[in-house]
Amino acid sequence: MNLAIRSACASDAEAIAHIYAHHVQHGTASFDAIPRTLFQTEDKIRDILSKGRPFIVAERAEMILGYAYVTGFRDRLAYSFTCENSIYVDPAFVGQGVGVQLMRALMEQARDCGFRQMIAVIGGGEPASVALHSKMGFTHAGRMRNVGRKFGRWLDTVYMQAELGDADRSAPAREPA
Repeated sequence: MNLAIRSACASDAEAIAHIYAHHVQHGTASFDAIPRTLFQTEDKIRDILSKGRPFIVAERAEMILGYAYVTGFRDRLAYSFTCENSIYVDPAFVGQGVGVQLMRALMEQARDCGFRQMIAVIGGGEPASVALHSKMGFTHAGRMRNVGRKFGRWLDTVYMQAELGDADRSAPAREPA
């Protein structure tokens, strides 16, 4: 599929909120029970980009087909080189390579930001998300059993991890400070 991958902007918030709402209302990848508002989505885009982190969209014919971004994995300084990814694809385009293209670009951009490890926290152990991350070189890093509850059932969270760039094979140019 021929897609343009570009940085998100505030004007993409409506399409991003729409995609996310579907996943909140119909899936378990997000443990949110209430979709983000347009204002919350705009704020999230601005916040992530203001920190110099990637928030990207996949677009074709001016239509947003999916999006992805990274946040810090944890707020402790020692985690400075580890990010957590989020990726969502419009349900009409799942299985058509949108996720692969988004993830490839996200991993490159996260590496370029200085991240050495990327963590995926997959709510509900969603099989499609596990498969995408596996395809992109992520390995299983753990499972927390029955930590979420949605749609009347207990849900696991699956952790997967991928190395970025030199990972732990070299010291960073700076230590966390």
